[in-house]
Amino acid sequence: MNALPKTVKAAVEDASIETIYGKVCIHVLRESRQDFRLLRTATALAEAGYAVSLVDVVAQRTCPVREERSGVMIEHIVVPDWFTARRFELWFFMIAVQTFIRSVLHLMRTKADVYHASELTALPATFLAAALRRKKLIFELYDLQFPVPLTHVGFWRYVGASLYGLFLPHCAGVIVTSAYHGNEVKKRYKVPEMALLRNVPSYRAIEKTNRLRECLGISSHTRIILYQGNIQADRGLDQLVLAAQHLEPDSIIVIMGKGVGEVPLQLEALITREGMGERVKLLPAVAYEDLLEWTASADLGLTLFSPHYSLSIRYTLPNKLFEYLMAGLPVLSMELEAIAEVLRTSQVGEVIDSLDPPQIAAGINRMLADPAALAQMSHNALRVAREQFNWEIEKRELVLFYQKMLSSI
Repeated sequence: MNALPKTVKAAVEDASIETIYGKVCIHVLRESRQDFRLLRTATALAEAGYAVSLVDVVAQRTCPVREERSGVMIEHIVVPDWFTARRFELWFFMIAVQTFIRSVLHLMRTKADVYHASELTALPATFLAAALRRKKLIFELYDLQFPVPLTHVGFWRYVGASLYGLFLPHCAGVIVTSAYHGNEVKKRYKVPEMALLRNVPSYRAIEKTNRLRECLGISSHTRIILYQGNIQADRGLDQLVLAAQHLEPDSIIVIMGKGVGEVPLQLEALITREGMGERVKLLPAVAYEDLLEWTASADLGLTLFSPHYSLSIRYTLPNKLFEYLMAGLPVLSMELEAIAEVLRTSQVGEVIDSLDPPQIAAGINRMLADPAALAQMSHNALRVAREQFNWEIEKRELVLFYQKMLSSI
């Protein structure tokens, strides 16, 4: 394991945090074992001295009912049809009602001082359990559910704003991943306490690698422009494919991540239709433990989301941004307030104001054409990842927030 730098050690060893011990129950309506954001939160609370239980939903019948991981007791609600039933609306509604009832019963059996809902889908059951037990409720809000986007909208996006109005006034506190998200929530709802907990990775000193070049069989002189994350409809990836034809020679775009729905097939068809097979490469997601080594083999990271898609996207502060920085990648982004603030303040990237393919390509070409500026941005990225944007520092806010929540019990 890499030794922590002094700046991180100082934050971790700061004796000003005096933990008020208590029992915490976290609920999520998905499998937690591969959810590193959720596990970081649960493990940090356990390390701080809290007794932490985590109730999740899994689809495998062979999954153990209970297991312990890093000091966190995980209880699995096994719902074999939880994912496949989503193809049939009526059947999924029946499964969802059954899962809600089972979740409430599990949460009620798990005695806690604080019930913590991770994401909107877990909020109704967690709220009911906390209310029946007369305990405090914390909601971890990852995305804004208002206003509703015009396309690609799921059930929870339709009902999200109404659920916020119903449940947020009853929360003792809300955790947000972007200060801009927090400001929008405060404008619309009464929230007693709020904490900013950015989705940053645990600190690792990462050196440059050749993972992507070796995987793709390309030369060391080829510059790699990387998008990593979910391959889904609201990420501007079709525009990125179209931008590839305007790139300077010896530059390729790599889109790496988990496919959502038909989007990967649609992108493959677009790449073929535009004759961009040598300029754009699609790769599947890699194990999270290995992700930063893959990231560190690129030359530039991208966050080219449309700010017009939704307020949530406009104000997002995604984990991929901090992964790019920890791997030493300069970042090119659309004008998205929270991301642009980080890029400009830390001098780790540039911002463009259009998703027009020639404009995207011009931004990429401009950054790659200045090796000295690119090297300085890379140096700055490694520095701010070490000194500011890492979980060893960020988790202090979580512990302090819980200290405040439990101090009045």
